[in-house]
Amino acid sequence: MHLFRTSMISFAAALLTLSGLNTVKAQTPEVAAYPNRPIKIIVPVAPGGTVDIVARALAEALTKPLGQQVIVENKPGASSLLGTNFVAKSAPDGYTLLAHSTTFVTAPVLLKNAGYDPLKDFIPITVTCQIPMVLVVNPEKITARTLKDFIVLSKAQPKFYAYASSGNGSTGHIAAELFSRAADVSYLHVPYKGNAQSMVDLLGGQVPLMFDQVSTSAQYVLSGKIAAIGVTSKTRSPILPNVPTLDESGLAGFEDSTFNGLFAPAGTPAPIIKRLHTELTKILQSPDLVKQFMAKGVELGASSTPEQFSQYLAQQTTRYQELARSANISAD
Repeated sequence: MHLFRTSMISFAAALLTLSGLNTVKAQTPEVAAYPNRPIKIIVPVAPGGTVDIVARALAEALTKPLGQQVIVENKPGASSLLGTNFVAKSAPDGYTLLAHSTTFVTAPVLLKNAGYDPLKDFIPITVTCQIPMVLVVNPEKITARTLKDFIVLSKAQPKFYAYASSGNGSTGHIAAELFSRAADVSYLHVPYKGNAQSMVDLLGGQVPLMFDQVSTSAQYVLSGKIAAIGVTSKTRSPILPNVPTLDESGLAGFEDSTFNGLFAPAGTPAPIIKRLHTELTKILQSPDLVKQFMAKGVELGASSTPEQFSQYLAQQTTRYQELARSANISAD
């Protein structure tokens, strides 16, 4: 017992020593003065999408509390890989950050060589927003309006109905495959080169159904041009309050919302991550900003700590790996 106690005291002393060293290391002049020059948020997709819009709103709001200009720079290319790898190879000093979406996790799963590991090459700062998917149908091609009727219709004619997506491995493709397995139904997949054309063909009746983000489909649902069967989040979307969740409609436990998040290169000092997380938490809980994005179907939220976000990313990676294997999904 004496030896055990002595060992534990020595171990504790060692931990305190290491902790002290880490504290000293973390509080270098550069870290203590952070930020002392402009910060750049890299958006790895073209301007105009949700990732870009949210990043610009956060950049503007971060400028005042950080005392430095926060700039958004779009680096699209290679299905978001160009900008993502740029940040992965940037100095871990808090001055180059990455704003990304669910593709951040799915790309390395679905591509043979994405060039980065989301769990090793980055430190997640926080989830910035979540956007539910919604199962929508062309009202003239599919008469079902409830999940129960839709599943009955689907099972009566396996692989008869086709669903559109914005491409192989896209969020719509993944949501449809997850739904197919959960509901034990099967469809034909029609991948498009982008979401715009897939929506055009859904509206025109060339394809009868698709899974789309609430933020882009809501306007067509509210105008009656397409019908919504259910949303994929655990709770109803504020922008479509009359549309039930798939979970409450009978597909127990189903959830597949997309997310946006902010990331820093691996090795970024903990005090810098903490500073950014603290300021972002305040901004993302701003009533005015929450209301502004809620009207677009985008749900802001900073309830996740970096540790919680990291665990979520690991869980999602495992989930998508299993789906990619079982459904033979590839973005190559």
